[in-house]
Amino acid sequence: MKKILSIILSAALIFSVFSVMSFADENEADLGFAVASDLHYNVPEEELTKTNDHEIFWYASRRAAMDNESGLIIDELLRQCGEDDSVEYLLIPGDLADNGRRIFQEHYDVAEKLKAFEEATGKPVYVIPGNHDYGQGEGDFNIDNFKDVYGDFGYNDALSVVEGNGSYTANLGDKYRLIALDSNDPSKSTEDGMTTDKVTWVLKEAKKAKEDGRYPILMMHHNLLDHLPMQRIISRNFIIRFHYSTATLFADAGIKLVFTGHEHCSDTTSLTTPLGNVIYDFANTALSMYPLQYKTFSLTDETITYETKTIDKIDTEPLRKIEGYTEAMFDAMNEGLNAYAKGYLKAGIQYRLELSLSMEKMGIEEGSIFYPLVNTAVGGLVELLRMPLYGENSVQELAREYSIDIPDSQYETGWDLATELVSWHYAGEEPFEVQSTEVKILLRTVSLILKSDLSVVSDEIFLGAANALLEKMGGSGEMTQDITKLTAEVFGGITAGEYFITALISPLLYEFAFDGDSVPDNNGTIAGYGVNANSDNVVASISNIVNKFMLYLKNFIVIFAKIFGIGK
Repeated sequence: MKKILSIILSAALIFSVFSVMSFADENEADLGFAVASDLHYNVPEEELTKTNDHEIFWYASRRAAMDNESGLIIDELLRQCGEDDSVEYLLIPGDLADNGRRIFQEHYDVAEKLKAFEEATGKPVYVIPGNHDYGQGEGDFNIDNFKDVYGDFGYNDALSVVEGNGSYTANLGDKYRLIALDSNDPSKSTEDGMTTDKVTWVLKEAKKAKEDGRYPILMMHHNLLDHLPMQRIISRNFIIRFHYSTATLFADAGIKLVFTGHEHCSDTTSLTTPLGNVIYDFANTALSMYPLQYKTFSLTDETITYETKTIDKIDTEPLRKIEGYTEAMFDAMNEGLNAYAKGYLKAGIQYRLELSLSMEKMGIEEGSIFYPLVNTAVGGLVELLRMPLYGENSVQELAREYSIDIPDSQYETGWDLATELVSWHYAGEEPFEVQSTEVKILLRTVSLILKSDLSVVSDEIFLGAANALLEKMGGSGEMTQDITKLTAEVFGGITAGEYFITALISPLLYEFAFDGDSVPDNNGTIAGYGVNANSDNVVASISNIVNKFMLYLKNFIVIFAKIFGIGK
């Protein structure tokens, strides 16, 4: 009896082991890789350059990227990817070097780091150029130079390489194919260089991948979909032209995953075509800039799982060779590099924006219809941002004179709040809903500018600017009158100035401060390439559009009206 029992138990044990092995095989990832964009490597300075008056971050660059630390951050990325068994490949969607057009050494240094990584780990690296990486002027590091220096990272073993730009294709694992698209215009600093030929090439390569039994994955530097509200208008050089139609073509060609950089934000967004195909654009942060992040992906036919990883430490010893670093800086970096990077970013953003807040830098000519409005507003804005939010001679005190309530908060100045919102844009999954303290402070500060500094600007100038803006966005001047009448019927009188600010700020600020789409930016799971749910996708897409429209309408008529004190 004991012998029979032992045989049964042994058989059960063997069966369970094989069952577990079978289950593991079914759920084991077909492909795993990391994506890190916009490395922006700089050859370190000999001495720190002063840019602002901050106590610690007085050397923050205008782009807020940690230039001198960039090489050490890349080293830590490569160390983490080397030790992560789930990472089989490393993809880099452009801007490997910061001054790559003219300082060739930056490319040589990055290539040396990538080569050492491949030799030590056996994990292939695939790169694509960004707008900082090459040009075609005299003395520029050109695309042929780029292909030569980075030949081991995609080009030398590519299935196909395009002449005249940096595009190529390569297989990833047994089921997937990488389509690496050079989206740059080599003669312009940031603008995309997308052409009909490039779009046609992507479609052809996607078709070939499917014919070969592989799923196509696209990598490019410029964004394919909007990662800011109306990005093609307010940040047009960071997204490809005709992006909706191009994304629709790519999705219907079988491309589901697209990896981009350039905007330096962690934002994942999607588009559903009329045929029900969904394409996801994963915009990636700049590695050398807060939040110092990259992503890892795990793919099966059924699911695509992604996770955001953070660089929170580097070897700071090499920085001691640079004159200007202090022990306080080293202590703060070693305590938590990510927190240090956030402080550095906030100082850099303030420095950059204060440089940019001029009519000349904003490209507004004196004869423009926007000039009187913007010139007055900008002067008041800079002054208010520098003022303390609370206490004597503060924004809160000044606002009370105009019956505007600035809520209490932990923020010290308007710049502190504004740069906090920017840092969340870069980090992704922005948490500030329209009724949050942060949004109320920002809008009521705008209202304060409206009532104090812009009181000398006539309604005719406001309405003229509003009409010009709406016409630029594809609307008509009659929209101004219609919406003004609507709000007047609901809430009573409303000035043209209050309408203009409300109409302009509502959708822009909501999408900038609160990530309301249905796709998580940093960590999540989406349907894999093998899942066909096109009819459900169409229904979900229509539902999202309707919900967003209703939310905008509610914000415009109710919430923002209350914030500005319009009506009861």
